[in-house]
Amino acid sequence: MSVQTQKLTFTGSQGEELAAKLELPLGQIRAYALFAHCFTCTKDIFAAARIASELAKKGIAVFRFDFTGLGASKGDFANTNFSSNVQDLVAAADFLRQSFEAPKLLIGHSLGGAAVLAAAPHVSEAKAVATIGAPSSAEHVAHNFSADLETIETHGEAEVSLAGRVFKIKKQFLDDLAGQNLTEAVAGMKKALIVFHSPRDATVGIDNAAQIFQAAKHPKTFVSLDDADHLLTRRADSIFVADVLSAWASRYIEASAPAVQEDDTPPEVVVRETGNGKFQQQVLSGPHRLLADEPMDYGGLDSGPSPYDFVSIALGACTTMTLRMYADRKGLELGQVSVEVNHDKVHAKDCLDCGEGREGKIDRFERRISVAGDVDEATAAKLLEIADKCPVHRTLEHGAAVVTKLT
Repeated sequence: MSVQTQKLTFTGSQGEELAAKLELPLGQIRAYALFAHCFTCTKDIFAAARIASELAKKGIAVFRFDFTGLGASKGDFANTNFSSNVQDLVAAADFLRQSFEAPKLLIGHSLGGAAVLAAAPHVSEAKAVATIGAPSSAEHVAHNFSADLETIETHGEAEVSLAGRVFKIKKQFLDDLAGQNLTEAVAGMKKALIVFHSPRDATVGIDNAAQIFQAAKHPKTFVSLDDADHLLTRRADSIFVADVLSAWASRYIEASAPAVQEDDTPPEVVVRETGNGKFQQQVLSGPHRLLADEPMDYGGLDSGPSPYDFVSIALGACTTMTLRMYADRKGLELGQVSVEVNHDKVHAKDCLDCGEGREGKIDRFERRISVAGDVDEATAAKLLEIADKCPVHRTLEHGAAVVTKLT
């Protein structure tokens, strides 16, 4: 199954715009998952990107984002802490709930694993939680800057070097870590749990996995990552996690079968505002979830095709399907068929190839059809004739009745 990636933004816990990516299967979506990355990492770290992509190939849509002040997200990292990360996760779940569907699976890597354990009770729709190399205490992260702890305590803040980058850590960060009780959150989580951890993890020891596992109630599962490193830098380790996670989660997150309408009519298309940005819309068509938006130049977020883009998509898709059916019926070796569609508004008097009988400003769609195979002039002319018989083409040419009701 192929994957498509959408770039999105949403408002985080501190009111800042957070950058996100949503990996979507091209087929039916089994469930949505929310992924939390490791401390000072970003949504694009190898482990997050690879696991998200592999899960999407298996039908699980994965939403990952940069916490406040990290990556492409706005805000000041120095003003964040573990609690604000948890609140960012809850905000991300709220965004998914409003724009797509609430996450049924929560996944966290390293400190992100601790964060999803703390956030889980606040995401009622989540049925399962997965941690990867997670610490059993949020305070564990302080070992990354242990040499600077005295300076932070004395002066209230310090600049520390983490993974080759400099971050400002304030005393409120340490105080917040000390106030967390992660084992209590795990014990009261009431969700299925799977714990991935490598016995050779040099950053977060295996004893952390044992403490999380012991605190959790059933159902719970532990999976050893053998000789994987903490960041899962080997591609095979990330794929292994995704394979096991997808199979395990099937027991808890499978979507219920869609209701069958009594008259057997196809499900209607539903379009509704997401509340994110000025124009962003959620598009629901059966099991499929898409976004519609406007470009940034028009005040949108550019998070999806525009309404006219969707019309062009319909024309292009219908054209290639129509040509494919004709080629198969006639035994033509066309190879791959592709269509480029351009839309513009022009004055009828200036459009020499728009036909007669039109006045004023009109919509003009131009199709450029390409085939990989060799065709002679006669076949090419026939293909152009067949393209004009595409149902969407006919709808656009002849017009349609639109009946509108207020409910």
